[in-house]
Amino acid sequence: MDGTHAVRVALAADIDRPIADRDSPRMAKRVHIVRHPLSLWRAGGLGRVLALAIVALISSMAGLLSGTPLQAGGGESGAFTTKAPRAILMEAASGALLFQRNADDLSPPASMSKLMTLAVLFKDIKDGKISLSDEIVMSENAWRTGGAPSGTSAMMVPINTKASVDQLIRGIAIQSGNDAAISIAEHISGSEAAFAKRMTEEARRIGLEKSTFGNATGLPHPQQLMSARELATLARFLISEYPDRYPVFAERQFNYRTHKFFNRNPLLFLDFGVDGLKTGFTQDAGHGLVASAVQDGRRVIVVVSGLATPEDRKAEATKLIKWGFSSISQVKLFDSGEIVGQARVWGGKSFSVPLAGKGDIIMSVPKVPANQRLTAEIVYHAPLKPPIKQGDQVAVLRVTSTSTASAEIPLYATEDVESGGIIRKGLGSLVWMALRRLAL
Repeated sequence: MDGTHAVRVALAADIDRPIADRDSPRMAKRVHIVRHPLSLWRAGGLGRVLALAIVALISSMAGLLSGTPLQAGGGESGAFTTKAPRAILMEAASGALLFQRNADDLSPPASMSKLMTLAVLFKDIKDGKISLSDEIVMSENAWRTGGAPSGTSAMMVPINTKASVDQLIRGIAIQSGNDAAISIAEHISGSEAAFAKRMTEEARRIGLEKSTFGNATGLPHPQQLMSARELATLARFLISEYPDRYPVFAERQFNYRTHKFFNRNPLLFLDFGVDGLKTGFTQDAGHGLVASAVQDGRRVIVVVSGLATPEDRKAEATKLIKWGFSSISQVKLFDSGEIVGQARVWGGKSFSVPLAGKGDIIMSVPKVPANQRLTAEIVYHAPLKPPIKQGDQVAVLRVTSTSTASAEIPLYATEDVESGGIIRKGLGSLVWMALRRLAL
């Protein structure tokens, strides 16, 4: 039942839906949604994809609040622009991408990769393998490679001196101490090289498919590579998975022995809601930053990298966050409980199962440029196999915009599908074989 198939489905057409602005619920525009009668099922990788083509023409998106177009960062069309070679803006609650530029390009992350070092450490603390009060002796290797003699950012722990895990966390998160990161790596895995392998394993576990690691610090290494998308995904994971650990990124100062270290994240000292996470710089990587900010209960995550100066890093990240809070509106694509499409089922009493979201399906998009187009596809591992229970998440609706915004919204089965027995399985196999032949 492998292969690529195109399956036609009957879909309604020419449906008008309101765009409700989150900040002005009484104001509305209209979205003209045309659902094309073509559903594409294709094989690939871990599963297959059912693509439901939904094209939304978004009219007059500019100026939902004021009635006038917004110049969101420059450009003749009003679309946001940035000088950052790689950048992304993510809505933390949904994971929706509000802006992206070269977001999947792999590049050296510098000290931003210390977020993965901390992700491994936080997991071991949560699992009870390590305690905040545990004390670790600063080895000669950690001291020479990342401490005072290295000339790099360091917590300045003297050789053969003990520091607690709690202190080392602050040394990493606030001061970006390479000695602290190496010391943690050696304590957990015996060597930094072994810990780097653990970092890559943890990256895969949390859904980072491309990132690789050669060390715990982010110092230059050919295997130390991450994308802006995966840095944002990692930040989102840390915020949601370790809410008790996340506040350390907001601490502005860390005092250790005779040293006073000030947080290297410059956005913490500005007044627009930034409360973490991490900067990075090497000559090869340029200046980068992962940051998160909250305004009126809405959290966004920004990543910029490859910038020439720390001033550019600060300016571009600030501009992107402020744009995200001021220039984003929401489009309702489907009402609560409305059927979005069908997913194929093999061997069930039904050959398909209807899919819907949990609540209204809403997409966050920039207000400008006007006349954006949204396209969407239903993605799932096909064919689904019974039993399927009502409320099971079996697919996602992957929505993209010509403005570079995108989102993945979970879709759920709206009814039970029980096993259909031998005859139904045989008929299901015939259906899949027929679909394959039609696609050839």
